[in-house]
Amino acid sequence: MVRTLGVVMDPIAAIHVKKDSTLAMLLAAQQRGWAIRYMEQHDLFLRDDAPFARTRALTVFDDPAHWYEFGEARTQPLAELDAILMRKDPPFDIEYVYTTYLLEQAEARGTLVVNNARALRDANEKLYCAWFPQCLPPMLVAREAALLKAFLHQHGEVVVKPLHTMGGRSIFRLRDGDPNTNVVLETMTEHGTRFTMAQKYLPEIVNGDKRILLVDGEAVPYALARIPTEGEFRGNLAAGGKGVGVPLTERDRWICAQLAPRLRADGLLFVGIDVIGDYLTEINVTSPTCIRELDKLYGLDIGGQLIEAIEQRLATTPRRIAR
Repeated sequence: MVRTLGVVMDPIAAIHVKKDSTLAMLLAAQQRGWAIRYMEQHDLFLRDDAPFARTRALTVFDDPAHWYEFGEARTQPLAELDAILMRKDPPFDIEYVYTTYLLEQAEARGTLVVNNARALRDANEKLYCAWFPQCLPPMLVAREAALLKAFLHQHGEVVVKPLHTMGGRSIFRLRDGDPNTNVVLETMTEHGTRFTMAQKYLPEIVNGDKRILLVDGEAVPYALARIPTEGEFRGNLAAGGKGVGVPLTERDRWICAQLAPRLRADGLLFVGIDVIGDYLTEINVTSPTCIRELDKLYGLDIGGQLIEAIEQRLATTPRRIAR
């Protein structure tokens, strides 16, 4: 029997083929005989308590000149799909939250959603780190500028970041006494109305912000160290960082082992964590990247590992039908 994989993503026509992790997942699924149904966020809808989508058959190719073809389109219940990849990029806004509610209804009918819909809501990519304090640098999440200033004074240099974005957007590095401190904190907290994260600045960033991928709690043995360009402190590839492959250290493996039981329990089958020096700084669960880069560097098949993990979950979990 042919299994069917749905994917919710941003427009496939606009992806960067050589770097797109979702495309790597879809290529791996197609190679293993899965049929693929494509959706964008606006294609989903709920009728009474049943989730549906307008879907299109999708064929993918590892070709930067021609990487996809659409086939027959139809409206179908999400329960007809064996699994759904939720790969919509942040921002994690209220529309994203609403989408997870629709996907949770699909889960109630036995469809496996990767990552789990409730976990996507609960595991904020910055705040989820707080469940693993043994792995973290000093950090503060607050709305009050006075608290954030005191944290800055205590540590001398901090990174301030919003809780809902990706790709290094709106991240600031502040030193104690910086004349821009007030305006940065006013902007970040929207004058005390929005929670903001501050983390102690880690000078080890010059050696890279390591992206480590975990498939069902198992760490890929290599990381992509994203090294900032000259004059920049952000290592994100989207901010111009250079990706360099590195083997995991013992500390990296220890951090992964600390996270693994919770990730498995929460249904987070594909996660990308960020590690600077010896410290965990983020746990990315919405649409982690770097599959293509690590596959190319080390001859891996990370997308294939994920599809095999999905197949294993489907084989060992009875299909549930909501009543």
